[in-house]
Amino acid sequence: MKTLLVPALAFSLMTCACTAAFAQEQTYAERLGWPKGSRVVIFHVDDAGMSHDSNVGTIEAMEKGVATSTSVMYPCPWVVEMAQYAKKHPDADIGLHSTFTAEWDIYRWGPIAGKKAVPGLVDEEGCLWHGEDEAAKNATPDEVETELRAQLDRATTMGLKPTHIDTHMGTVFTRPDFLERYVRVSAENGIPVMVPGGHAQYLTQNAPELVGGVKALGEMVWALGLPVLDDVHTGFGCENPADKKAQILDFLHDMKPGLTQFIVHCTRPSENFKNIAGSGPMRLAELEALTAPEVKKAVADEKIILTTWRELKQRRDAVK
Repeated sequence: MKTLLVPALAFSLMTCACTAAFAQEQTYAERLGWPKGSRVVIFHVDDAGMSHDSNVGTIEAMEKGVATSTSVMYPCPWVVEMAQYAKKHPDADIGLHSTFTAEWDIYRWGPIAGKKAVPGLVDEEGCLWHGEDEAAKNATPDEVETELRAQLDRATTMGLKPTHIDTHMGTVFTRPDFLERYVRVSAENGIPVMVPGGHAQYLTQNAPELVGGVKALGEMVWALGLPVLDDVHTGFGCENPADKKAQILDFLHDMKPGLTQFIVHCTRPSENFKNIAGSGPMRLAELEALTAPEVKKAVADEKIILTTWRELKQRRDAVK
């Protein structure tokens, strides 16, 4: 996720950055009806459905912590468990984590659409590519759209309507034509789509030249009748699990007014999780941070407003 937006937003959106002038005057939180100066946060758990341990951690973070939202990787083996949870908890904020990569060494998955339908998304093992750069090099926008629609179809077949659509490993942001299909499918189905379009305090701190493109993208998505984030914090900059809680506390203290999504990957790793990935300690640290009393207290002390994608859609629908 660290690469999110960096490769792609120096494209044609730059030419229409002037349309984003209004976004500089108001945050998207304000445009969605929150008072001026409000600091509104979605603590979002990525990678639900990837494994049983991921599901356990996700649910714990949402039920016992400050996490307000999650999204499911529908090509993965443990999606059914998460779908059953969603049916039992219809008010839970559960989206679709559009997945075009299978990054681990021995724990992998293929496309829902099948190899024949999306050959450019499939590697020599018959799985989705390990990395977003490989997907960007080999896949076509038609294949990305086909697979995204297949993942959405799997969700609806299970009786679920995602509250939003976002992106695993930022793959859709590696190419402008991928990004266009991601927004198109979301808009056609009236489903909010994760894009930052405001001040981008954290996302563009290392690439200030992208601010104009981010704002233009936000205006485009807003014009389609969908809500827009001011910023996305991907959790980058923290390499030591012991520092994760401090990072989140700093975020709550330092964030600008507006609507910001903070992304985590909460997991309650069992003995087997090490056979999937080496990121178990960091994922556990993120779970422990989101359930920590100090973080809950900081949310209250800093007067942070916690929200969901479901609420964003309701608020956007109410804006004329």
